[in-house]
Parts: sequence; structure tokens; C-alpha cells
Amino acid sequence: MGFCNLIGNEKVKQILQNTINQEKISHSYMFLGQVGIGKTLFAKEFAKMILCSNIDNKSCNKCKSCIEFDANNNPDYIEIQPEDGKIKIEQIRKMQEKVIEKPIISNKKIYVIKDADTMTKEASNCLLKTLEEPPNYITIILIGANESMFLNTIRSRCTKILFTKIKDNELKEYLQKNYNFSDITQNMLKVFDGSISKALIINEKKEMYEQVEEIFTQIEKFKLIDVLNKIDALYKNKEDIYEILDYINVILYDKSKNDFRYLKYIDAVEQTKKSLKGNSNYDMSIDNLLYKIWEE
Repeated sequence: MGFCNLIGNEKVKQILQNTINQEKISHSYMFLGQVGIGKTLFAKEFAKMILCSNIDNKSCNKCKSCIEFDANNNPDYIEIQPEDGKIKIEQIRKMQEKVIEKPIISNKKIYVIKDADTMTKEASNCLLKTLEEPPNYITIILIGANESMFLNTIRSRCTKILFTKIKDNELKEYLQKNYNFSDITQNMLKVFDGSISKALIINEKKEMYEQVEEIFTQIEKFKLIDVLNKIDALYKNKEDIYEILDYINVILYDKSKNDFRYLKYIDAVEQTKKSLKGNSNYDMSIDNLLYKIWEE
């Protein structure tokens, strides 16, 4: 199957496919790009192709390796995920204990470290030892959004694969086809920012975002009391507030093209973000934002 079912990043698909075809697989890779654009899916498909036993048809879905892989039961594929938001030295040490064990089904053994840019300094230094002298059957894929968080010594030992945002038209078509998305507005696409995960998060609370859009696309038509009554989503969804504020800014920026006053509203939203990050009272910060916009 290869990468045909994955969306976007055609250049990356070609690079990885050529790597497989030419059998020039590196010991270590860095898959870099913003959150939610499919880096882990690409890493898994790449790993499946590397491990596949079929010489002529990689990712054949028929060999023992592919069958075990699809069942999440391939012993030669190992994923490492953050614990409490960090990749810790204990996790890397456990990996090193297993690295010396040869593959069971395939000729290769793949380790994928998700959110590898959250590695502690101790974990990074520990990983470096494996990257310096990896067994010839090992491939390690580090997945991250922030390249600057990696040690220079780690970056220099990895083949970098750079991922770009998914194009709006591709993302819209993908969401409609695979998740039955309907009524995807241009504002929604701007907030999705080429990220499938952002799109799915927003879709889970679509009614809330529709409420926000209804108010802020025509806020000048509402009385202040109506705004306060209708916009309860801002008060009830503290865990999503930064995403909601970003969404409001997209709406305001679009309106500012015809009315420069809305640029002041954007400033007010950004000040609210700073206040919340500074642990200001939540409800008061939202009150101040709405009053400020109303005064303008």
C-alpha cells in the first residue's frame, strides 16, 4: 500500500519511497514539522515498509511482518511515548537494553520516539550513545515539532525529514471523506492551520465554535448584555481557551480587511492570552476582553 492513503507531503512520500527502493535506510531519522500533520502516520508506514519481508512489494500486507504490524503486534516495531509530558532517561535506558536484541521477524528493528523534542537532557545524552554506535539492524525515528529542542550532537547524527502543513483543499477533502465533516468554513480552515489533529479537536466541539463565530462575525449588531449571555462558551471551556481565542482572532482579522477597528480587537485578544498565562483571574480576564471590544 505504501503512502497512498496518507494525506499531503508528497515530497516526503517520494523521499521515503526512494529510500526504500534504493535500500539506503539510515540508522536514525528526525521527522520534523508542526503537530497534527501526520508525522507519526508517515513514520509507521515507513517502518512497516522497512520491516516488510516482500522484496518486490514493500508494505505488502500479506507477509508475517505486515500482518503482525497491522495487528499492533510486531515485536520489531517499538514506540516510545512521553510520560508526564517528557521522554525520560529511564525510557531510553530500557530501549538500550532491548536494542542489543536482534530482530525476531524481520531483518530490521525500528524504534519510533514520539514527541522526542520533549526529551530531558539526561535522556538526550543517553540516547546519543546509541546514535553514535547503533547496531546495523536498528533504525530510530525521532518525531518532533521543535528542532531547536534537540541537542546539536543528536541533530548531526540524524537524517532530517521536513514536513509541511497540509493544504486547505487537501485537508477539507480528507475531512469530508474520512470524518463526514460538513460546513467547513474558511475561518475553520485557517484555524486548522493544516493540522488534522486540530481539525478533529475543533470538530468535537463544533457547536461551541459555531457559537463563537456567530457572535464575533456580527458583534457590532449585538448589545453587550446579549454578547455576555450568548458567549458562555468562553467561560465554560477553560481547557480550550487559547484555541478559542485563536479562532476569534481569525474571525477578527478577516473582518479587519474592511474595517481597521478590528485590529484593535485582535490586540485585546492577545492581551487576554498574556493575562491568562500570567495566572490572572479567568472570568475577570474574559469579562475585560468582552468589555474592551465593546468599548472599541
